[in-house]
Amino acid sequence: MPSDPQPAPDLSLDGLTTPMAWTDPAGAIAGCNLAFSRWFGIGARRLIGWPLSGLDADDDGRLARALARAGGDEAPLRMRRLRLRYAGGEDRFADLWLSRRDSGGWLLEAHPVDEFPGDDPALLLPSALSASLKGLAHELRNPLAGLKGAAQLLGRRIDDSEGRELVELIDSEVERLAALVDRLLIATPPRPHAPLNIHAVLERVLRLAEADAGWAVRLVRDYDPSLPEFFGDADRLMQAVWNLVRNAIEAGASHVHLRTRIEHGVRIADAVHPIALRLEIVDDGRGVPEELAEQLFLPLVSGRAEGSGLGLALAQLVSREHRGSLAYRSRPGHTVFTLLLPMQIDTEETRP
Repeated sequence: MPSDPQPAPDLSLDGLTTPMAWTDPAGAIAGCNLAFSRWFGIGARRLIGWPLSGLDADDDGRLARALARAGGDEAPLRMRRLRLRYAGGEDRFADLWLSRRDSGGWLLEAHPVDEFPGDDPALLLPSALSASLKGLAHELRNPLAGLKGAAQLLGRRIDDSEGRELVELIDSEVERLAALVDRLLIATPPRPHAPLNIHAVLERVLRLAEADAGWAVRLVRDYDPSLPEFFGDADRLMQAVWNLVRNAIEAGASHVHLRTRIEHGVRIADAVHPIALRLEIVDDGRGVPEELAEQLFLPLVSGRAEGSGLGLALAQLVSREHRGSLAYRSRPGHTVFTLLLPMQIDTEETRP
């Protein structure tokens, strides 16, 4: 039987941005602050009476076991990176602090985190490795110039429109790679952000994926048509998303879904943003190897012998250029990479 709502332990909790909830002595949720219900994306009344341990989405029931072990112990509990879910909804990840209430229940404080946030590649890349990448970039310049010249010659010999379109695609990709090489060789500041339509960016990615995978992969669009334009670097975002889609294809996916949604009150690192884009790339491939889980976003880390290990590191870097985050969850047959990007609609905030 659901418990009756109890008054908040502290009337100021609703003014906090930290998600907090409290239980009755039986361990059922008796109330929560506004940040907690927003974090789960549901109304506070729906959470009332739900067992606290019932939010645990980990297969081993870590939360239930920790609460059972605590018994009557008054010492606070701290749990690292727990997977939480309400009634089949989306997974949430957080570090939890649990302390006893005078009434016998628990007070829960959640500090949201990414599942595998990854460290900043710019901080972890040693100077020697950085020098090696610059040497690699220098060696790539001549082959790229040769590809561009070959594409131009091929374009002159092709009469049909479909063939010309593919040649133009090759030419534009060579230009993009050449610009990337230049960025590795020359430390240039980020370009000013401009208004962009994220779905136009995704359509460019899908065109590349169709040319790369053909009929072997089904590409599924799940767009929110109400998404407004926001400020960003379309080329850099296209590069990041293409890296994620290409990884899915190379992991043996037969279906790749691109899903866009709006989220409100999103916490990214230490900042809370009123509105953000949630972009998910979902695939049914082999998943992320368990041994790479904690270091997946580091440069030169790859689960494939032929992989460069730069795609995810660059995607992470692009997300941070846009003050966003990139995280993932994965099991064989279901991998989701989630890109969260604050949407600055105000024209005064046009720069990264």
